[in-house]
Amino acid sequence: METRRALARWLEFAVDAYGGDLPVRAPGSIVVRQPVPETEPEPERVPTSAADAGAGTPEGEAAPAAAAPTPAAAEPARAAEAPADAAAGLAALAARLADCTRCKLHAGRTQVVFGEGNPRARVMFIGEAPGFHEDQQGRPFVGPAGQLLDRIITGGMGLRREYVYIANVNKCRPPNNRDPEPDEVAACLPFLREQVRLIRPEVIVCLGRVASSNLLGTTLHMRALRGRALTYEGIPVVVTWHPAYLLRNPAAKRETWEDIKRVNRLLGLPEQPARPASAREDASSQPPAPGAGAEA
Repeated sequence: METRRALARWLEFAVDAYGGDLPVRAPGSIVVRQPVPETEPEPERVPTSAADAGAGTPEGEAAPAAAAPTPAAAEPARAAEAPADAAAGLAALAARLADCTRCKLHAGRTQVVFGEGNPRARVMFIGEAPGFHEDQQGRPFVGPAGQLLDRIITGGMGLRREYVYIANVNKCRPPNNRDPEPDEVAACLPFLREQVRLIRPEVIVCLGRVASSNLLGTTLHMRALRGRALTYEGIPVVVTWHPAYLLRNPAAKRETWEDIKRVNRLLGLPEQPARPASAREDASSQPPAPGAGAEA
């Protein structure tokens, strides 16, 4: 017994001498711990968001404790991430492309088809390249395929064309409407990526194989891409059939309808809109300013 007591006293001495913040168990289940101060400093909290880190708080003031993250907190913050003036950025980009000679397609075009729509659009449609009517008018999707796309936007989503943004991978018409060749895509794809960066839509809809394979950098076929949870730079991507394909294969319209319902769910819209919207309810979908999405 005396041996145990002596050992316990020795352990107390060691704890006092060397900093006993860890428990030391002596024989006979005797626990020796250095007294803990009544108030311990709180551990440094790792920020989980910009608000949590103190963004927007006056210098020198502590940021309020953040609530537990919610699913909405993980979504892109459009106001924080989008450029201050997307319309001006798009207009400047269109001006750079007005006389583009970066690939051989410039030799046979009538005009560059840059893209058009709302610079703050919540959804962006991307096709492959202009056709005859687009080349003549300088606007994307204005021929028969474009008219079908308009019906998809209004009838399937309850939106108007001016509230979305529409662009192509290539801005010049390939001869005889052939697929753009790799060198032509390589020359033009950076400008499409810049359009996406400026607009920062909540959802991207890729229309057809050429658009989806080049934007996503994949060789998978349409059947393998449709219905999959895909993203580009953190933005959800929905792959569906090109309207020109639907004109040749009307039976595929049912699959496109399912894809559009998925787009609606991602946007928080009804799967089956009652009627086309006369105006967007949020500021991010106001009609485009004059010159936005400029036709070159």
